[in-house]
Amino acid sequence: MPDVRLASPQGKWVLLTTVLGSSMALLDSTVVNVALPRIGRDLNADMAALQWTVNAYMVTLAGLILLGGALGDRFGRRKVFVVGVVWFAVASLLCGIAPNAGVLIAARALQGVGGALLTPGSLALIQASFHPDDRGRAVGLWSGFGGIGAAVGPFVGGWLVDGPGWRWVFLLNVPLALLCVPVALRHVPESGGEGARGRFDVLGAVLGASALALLTYALIEAAGVGGLVVAGAAVAGAVAAVAFVVVERRRPQPMMPPDIFSSRQFTAVNLVTLCVYAALGGFFFLAALQLQVVVGYSALAAGTALLPTTALMLVLSARSGELADRIGPRLPLTVGPLLCAAGMLLMLRVGPEASYVADVLPALVVLGLGMVTLVAPLTATVLGSVDVARAGLASGINNAAARAAGLVAVAALPLLTGMGEEAYREPGAFDLAFGKAMAWCAGALVVGAVAAAAVVRRPQPGCKRPECLRHGGVTAPPLEGEPVRKRLS
Repeated sequence: MPDVRLASPQGKWVLLTTVLGSSMALLDSTVVNVALPRIGRDLNADMAALQWTVNAYMVTLAGLILLGGALGDRFGRRKVFVVGVVWFAVASLLCGIAPNAGVLIAARALQGVGGALLTPGSLALIQASFHPDDRGRAVGLWSGFGGIGAAVGPFVGGWLVDGPGWRWVFLLNVPLALLCVPVALRHVPESGGEGARGRFDVLGAVLGASALALLTYALIEAAGVGGLVVAGAAVAGAVAAVAFVVVERRRPQPMMPPDIFSSRQFTAVNLVTLCVYAALGGFFFLAALQLQVVVGYSALAAGTALLPTTALMLVLSARSGELADRIGPRLPLTVGPLLCAAGMLLMLRVGPEASYVADVLPALVVLGLGMVTLVAPLTATVLGSVDVARAGLASGINNAAARAAGLVAVAALPLLTGMGEEAYREPGAFDLAFGKAMAWCAGALVVGAVAAAAVVRRPQPGCKRPECLRHGGVTAPPLEGEPVRKRLS
């Protein structure tokens, strides 16, 4: 039975190290978008390189995050968490000193591997360390502080880009890791999952990540390289995806058990997730560029402008979850995407010389209210759609699906909207493509709303409930840990 009390010195150290670790990944997922125009100019990178700067990280993170959780269960959550923090910091250092776009992209892929190791462990360490009487409050503080980190990320990123330079967006992770690792080794108790035996599904993880990487390459390079190279990558990606499904069906302990999708509710809510987070991933990638390239904001102003969405989520997400508990998830998961779609359509007014108060802020407030409405019910519905023993797995699959949807959107939207290789250097052309992209994103959200209205139902009584009630991340829903089981009592 875990016995660390929140009020004890050890409890405060455990909370600090998990907040620091999760904040590294949360900050990185939000601040990089703000730095993209400056990165492109300094490294003489084209639009495809900027897409890869975002997606190289997302490919490895989405493809390996389930494996990262399994490694923590087997070898110890603290050990894998610390390895992930060190790995993430070293990769961040490589990003910060990258001499060209190619090195930066490779280092971002390595960052994603570190993120896949540390992200599942943060909440799992909280759940496994604290006394049951303190666990709820500890999770609340962890998610609240993490939400604050996500909310201020674009602001911090903008300040760094305009001040010491974009490289410090990555180098900032190094001192955070230097503080996090010794605290974790000294004060965080080791823990591991019960029954963590058998072989790891390494082949499944490799095939999943390869499918994502190849399909992303085909989408990004279709506007540039074209021809047989892109066609070959698309075919190879499709083959890897089919092979992934076949392997998962035949493995005795697959990373993503196919039978979990026998739940109609689980399948439906993941379809909603794909639609919602594809739109959100595309929006936050392009909005930071639109505000700087077209409207003329500095990086700091662009980062500050995006604060309302995450601030609203941080303040109101817990109340949204309480409302969904009373009325069921169907209405919030229908209305939320529609509000997000309205916010994106309002962004069509954001062009040259746009007013922040009259044009930008209303769109972001409506978008933020939509995200508040849907995120908490989405997580609750995912957990409630499967057996309690598989709730942690269901959350991991849903989180990976959201990240995969975002990276596909970042890869596909410039192709769908006709952005050229130099689009971010041409305000007029970028503005035109941005408007088309917002229409595509709004359409995806409407599809998600229709799917929710048609299929989503109230979870059965007695299902696993979310522990992470506050959330400020915009790239994926909260990653819930394994369910609290009798082993903790």
